[in-house]
Amino acid sequence: MDPAPSTHLSVVVPVYNGAARLPAALRQLAAWVDSRPYATELVFVDDHSRDDAPAVLAEFAAARPGRSVIRNERNLGKGASVSRGMLAATGAFRVFTDADLAFPPEEIGKILADLEAGADVAIACRVLPQSRYLMSPSFFHYLYTRHLMSRAFNLMVRTTLLRGILDTQAGLKGFTARAAGIVFPRITIPRFGFDVEALFIAQRHGLSVRQAAVHFRYDEEPTTVRFARSAITMASDLAHIRINDLRGRYR
Repeated sequence: MDPAPSTHLSVVVPVYNGAARLPAALRQLAAWVDSRPYATELVFVDDHSRDDAPAVLAEFAAARPGRSVIRNERNLGKGASVSRGMLAATGAFRVFTDADLAFPPEEIGKILADLEAGADVAIACRVLPQSRYLMSPSFFHYLYTRHLMSRAFNLMVRTTLLRGILDTQAGLKGFTARAAGIVFPRITIPRFGFDVEALFIAQRHGLSVRQAAVHFRYDEEPTTVRFARSAITMASDLAHIRINDLRGRYR
């Protein structure tokens, strides 16, 4: 879809379940969007939720214009959902963020500012010195382990695929309409490895990527088993990206 000049910003939000927490997040998003001095749309992509999330989203979208819901007919994964939303969006600038609002809505403005300043792609970077975490003290011991694992993964990414990107996995990223049109039709990874793939495609096409310091709320503690599974999946995804590149998939 060609970008509509009247829409300055599109905010794309992938959703999978979480109906109990959705209303509070939607109110926060709506308050921020409604306070903007420019035309903004909200695009929700429901990844075939199994709880009441579809009904919550439908009611929210029906309340006023500029809100739309896309529902996947089956569960496709976050990468596929974000890609679908970014390509359906009409804004000159398009930012995706997670439904749990781990990044407060105000952080969207930081990403938008970098895009408006000329970046093709702007991403949240949680490891910049100016970034700040809000978290429960009970997570402190775990955060250290998570940080070490995250840094090890990022080193592998920077060594094998990406140059100079310090944080590939933050769930807050923005693209100009042109950059979105280049990157998202080429996405092949349907789940969490899509972040690395998207940034790799951007760099492969010479798009500029800017990293922004952000405030981030940390309120979930994955298990060690989940971390181990994620590490194996991510390693496989990196190999998948390299093979795709060698085959010319990203041209």
